[in-house]
Amino acid sequence: MVQPPAATPSEPSSQSSSAPSAHPAADPPRGHRPDDRGRELRYLRGSAVVGDVVVPDALVVLEGERVVEVRRLETARGAAAAPDEDAVTAAAERVRGTIVPGCVDLHCHGGGGTAFTDLDAEAAAAAARHQHGRGSTSLLASLVTLAPDDLLRGVEVLADLADDGLVDGIHLEGPWLAEARCGAHDPALLRDADRSEVARLLEAGRGHVRQVTVAPERRHGLELVRWLVEGGVHAAIGHTTATYAQASEAVAAGAELATHLFNGMDPWHHREPGTVPAALAAAARGELVVELVADGTHLADETVAAVVQLVGVGRVAFVSDAMAAAGVGDGRYVLGGLDVVVDGGVARLAAGPDGAPGAIAGGTGHVAELVARAVSHGLTLPDAVACGSRTPAALLGLPDRGTLAQGSRADLLVLDDDHRVTRVMRRGRWLG
Repeated sequence: MVQPPAATPSEPSSQSSSAPSAHPAADPPRGHRPDDRGRELRYLRGSAVVGDVVVPDALVVLEGERVVEVRRLETARGAAAAPDEDAVTAAAERVRGTIVPGCVDLHCHGGGGTAFTDLDAEAAAAAARHQHGRGSTSLLASLVTLAPDDLLRGVEVLADLADDGLVDGIHLEGPWLAEARCGAHDPALLRDADRSEVARLLEAGRGHVRQVTVAPERRHGLELVRWLVEGGVHAAIGHTTATYAQASEAVAAGAELATHLFNGMDPWHHREPGTVPAALAAAARGELVVELVADGTHLADETVAAVVQLVGVGRVAFVSDAMAAAGVGDGRYVLGGLDVVVDGGVARLAAGPDGAPGAIAGGTGHVAELVARAVSHGLTLPDAVACGSRTPAALLGLPDRGTLAQGSRADLLVLDDDHRVTRVMRRGRWLG
């Protein structure tokens, strides 16, 4: 927000200091106006996604870090606006573009050249701030499979980050995954769940471990789902070879999420159904949310559209699965101790001795970009925004995120005509 220029010192005067000034008081900055209760409010006017519709002319009223009102400004033909509304709208900052809620990323390993897996507080904070600046105003910091001591250290670092409000929790993607579907996880470090290790990690997280990806077919896999649910943690099915029955058992035990559906799990075979159809069926019943890395690399755009049509936007969460290369570009990186090469925007494990390309090693984009891509391939803007904000916020139990409504946190994005992010507000403050 543009601030008013600092006042210049007054010229010396022989008149009493109680005499009125010869100069009128400075006007408040554009978009600011006190209300009749003396509150310092800010007003943004423009097109906005409110609920399931695009309101062509809306007024978003902010106080500090909160949205206090979202008002539709359309008036009936021939009807006059109230005098107060005329004054308020005249003072409002005109926004060029469409205002939408900030994105909520359930699955993010880093960005801007650093990663949460670096096990370094400054690197983790830099990754979080990078994601904020690209539109993910709320996110979980995801760790990959690591040795026990390193994983514990990673949780400790990220718990501090969550205490500081830079991230909204921790996601453990590993180490309790299937070797056959490990993707970019070090297979030598995968292991069966041990309750003492799980307890140590949750204790180190101080309530900030919010989500854990599990292969339920592993030894103690279903027990792990139950341990997590008992601890108030969202259990996610992923990196798995589970059968339809095993995946369904995990849902019955309390699993609420499918980690990047289709990726890191057996393909849907019509005679040997596995996790994919089990997850879709559970989502259609309202029992599960499915993550989609809707970047055109992890999934075809038609697949994304089909899943949204099958289960509805309330059961789909767009996730970036971003690693350090997000926002940086091609080059060589490290993810969880494994070498990764990004070429043409696609991250893969470095080729092995046989020269064959490695597994996809995360995403290189941001959730807001997935929203724009989905709209360009046929989703409505409100539906795409819901997948990138409202649905993941609801899963995490963050009622003040993912919507433009009274009481919500002032996390806003402004999108241009191509639905690209041009401005980001987090906690009532414009970033950048």
